[in-house]
Amino acid sequence: MNLSVYFVTPDGADDGLVLAALRGGASVIQLRDKTASDAAMTAQARRLLPACRAAGVPLIVNDRLSVALHSGADGLHVGQGDGDIRTLRAALGPERILGLSIETAAQLAAMPADTVDYIGVGPVHATATKPDHAAPLGLTALARIVAASPCPAVAIGGVGLADVPALRQMGAAGLAVVSAIAGDANPEAATRRLVDAWSAA
Repeated sequence: MNLSVYFVTPDGADDGLVLAALRGGASVIQLRDKTASDAAMTAQARRLLPACRAAGVPLIVNDRLSVALHSGADGLHVGQGDGDIRTLRAALGPERILGLSIETAAQLAAMPADTVDYIGVGPVHATATKPDHAAPLGLTALARIVAASPCPAVAIGGVGLADVPALRQMGAAGLAVVSAIAGDANPEAATRRLVDAWSAA
């Protein structure tokens, strides 16, 4: 699974933004919307799936198991407070992707073995996208968690183009971004810059 440029949608993202990220070469799409109803999110996931499949890009649903299951999405990403990870894995089955947010080395140590396919580690830096985030890790603490992780680790939280060389050097599997793509006037070009930078590093 290619996790290199992992796009997380902002609340209220329209389909066009996701399609632009796909055209730019995003390797994963995470549909995240804290304001939409389950029905609206399920409908949007179903609309986006054909384009994601055509691009060979997994569509991951944030936080909502029922949406992931009912939409036919490729997987689910959850935070520390979003349910028991073993129960979620059992509900998803072995074929779908399961990702887990990790904020500290202690959380990584407590993660049940062989339950998740990747972890999202952060926030690396302070980020306005999620005002209630945990204390930023910084690159040094991030590198320690990446090195200790039994599965691929994606950096999230205020990361962008400037972080790519350091992330690649420490062995991160990719970077997860919201505003670096969604906040750009040309999200397709912004995605392509990240993809090119990752390849070049």
